[in-house]
Amino acid sequence: MLCAAFLLAAALSPAQEQPQPAEQEPQPAEQAPQPATESTPPVALVTLQGVVRNAATGQPLPRALVRIEGQADTGALTDGEGRFEIPGVQVGPQTVSVRKPGFHDRPYASEDVDSPDGGPAHNVLVAAGMSELNFALSPTSAIHGRVELSTGDPAEAITLTLLKQVVRNGRAVWTQNGTTKTNGAGAYRFAGLPGGVYALFTQPAWESEPANTARAAEAKIVRYGYPSIFYPQAREFSDATRIRLRAGQQAEANLLLTLEPFYTVTATPILPNGRPLGSNGPSEGTQLRAILILDAAGRQLAYTAQPDAATHGLQTNLPDGSYALLVAATSGEQNLPAEGSAAARGSQNERLLSGFAEFSVDGHTVSNLHIPLSPESAWPIHLRTVRTAAQTSANASEQIDAMVTVWATDAGEALMGSNGGDATAVDAGLDLLALNGIGPGPHWISVGVNDRSLCVDSFTAGGINLAREPLNVALGSSAPPMELTLRDDCANLALTLPPTFAAVLPGDEPFYTVYVVPDFDTTTDIPPMNVHPSSGATLNVNGLTPGSYHVYTFDRPVRLEYRNPAALAALPTPGQAVTLTPGTTSSLMLEVPQR
Repeated sequence: MLCAAFLLAAALSPAQEQPQPAEQEPQPAEQAPQPATESTPPVALVTLQGVVRNAATGQPLPRALVRIEGQADTGALTDGEGRFEIPGVQVGPQTVSVRKPGFHDRPYASEDVDSPDGGPAHNVLVAAGMSELNFALSPTSAIHGRVELSTGDPAEAITLTLLKQVVRNGRAVWTQNGTTKTNGAGAYRFAGLPGGVYALFTQPAWESEPANTARAAEAKIVRYGYPSIFYPQAREFSDATRIRLRAGQQAEANLLLTLEPFYTVTATPILPNGRPLGSNGPSEGTQLRAILILDAAGRQLAYTAQPDAATHGLQTNLPDGSYALLVAATSGEQNLPAEGSAAARGSQNERLLSGFAEFSVDGHTVSNLHIPLSPESAWPIHLRTVRTAAQTSANASEQIDAMVTVWATDAGEALMGSNGGDATAVDAGLDLLALNGIGPGPHWISVGVNDRSLCVDSFTAGGINLAREPLNVALGSSAPPMELTLRDDCANLALTLPPTFAAVLPGDEPFYTVYVVPDFDTTTDIPPMNVHPSSGATLNVNGLTPGSYHVYTFDRPVRLEYRNPAALAALPTPGQAVTLTPGTTSSLMLEVPQR
């Protein structure tokens, strides 16, 4: 009633404020008098209704929240039959979210370490007389189990880490997906998981505190504990069992930890000037940046080492096995030897120092390891631009880091850290980039071109094909010189939705995922693109390297290993072939799957 009274008053007030005709001054015909204000037409309101279902079973989903975003008080819970009604919704485009604990909506097509839990909201064109909406939520999955100790003691407060296989830059890689601890009964649970492939490992755990009294000179046992293992009983990630979850599946994974002796390992990092690290205190300007314990293959393990202020060294406890202790530090000292490579000096005020020592633990302590630290070698990348006669060189003086971004991603099997292991190249001089602070092991090298008038022609590193295999740098060695060549005769591709799919119709707007995949080897990353009718019928993709491509279109968000030929071959359709010629724009009508 108040709303109606308000609208009525708004409609009447202009008429009451109009001057009488007799009091108006004569006006020329072409300047006929206009009303001072015009009445605002009433806003059309409708009732939004529909049903929410379980995507795995097709059954109606009760108590799901359907909400109009931007209107905090506009929403409704579904009833026992999964139905909802939201009255008073304005006609026109609206953004609708659908949520329920233990379920998730469609995912994002791009998946990364920090991908949000919820997917993209629904664009809904609200209209009078529209059909009811149909939404589907997928149930989350869980991994649960019990940890037992070989001693029969309760496995309380054992830390477990979950790894998930995700798609990054078109490749399947592993990353952390959270940690948890066992309860008093040794039970644990990882809940709220989307379907996918997982692996699980335990952090090392101690049976007791370190011994307080020294033993015989040839003492072997310093501490007892439970080594880190991968589910179900593996020391190496390559032997770990992959846990494959479907939507809504509950998987059980039990582990047995065996008590073993851990032996003390001590080491002393030595600065380039011959002094132990930390021997002159913090004032020397050198600080530890990282201490990593690696296996014999160079993969990071879950064990840790701690600095010992009294001895200026490092100490850790490890079970039998072969290891490497990698130390990285930063130093502001001016008397350190200068690095010959200009790349290593590029835009770095602090010097990066690193060193390692390889050793084996075989039933005894390991003492007095010396780890010589030296200035860390940067990975230089030489940039070359090939310009055609038809193109101007207006951007020839453009800053190199504004033209292109180069980054390295850890390609190791089991990523112990949670930051993705990325490092981005910095400007290191004329036509020179440098990747600094890159540790040993395999790394994928990727390129993103920021200047859309340029594209990648080639990227070489000695005889290594960086598009097919990672750059694997062994401990103590340097990466081969890399050369990145850009070209300015790039091609463009205009992708168009078919007319029957391009119309913006009432209801939940269709959501399409498009991948443009080159048939040739390239380090350039072309991320998936989202297309929907309201964004326009045509999607323009600029700055592509000339050559042959295949275009894949999906009617939902899809995470595709587009750099994996086997994953592409397993698709139900072969994709659309298109050849892009230098300096031209090609057009392609997308083949959209029928719903």
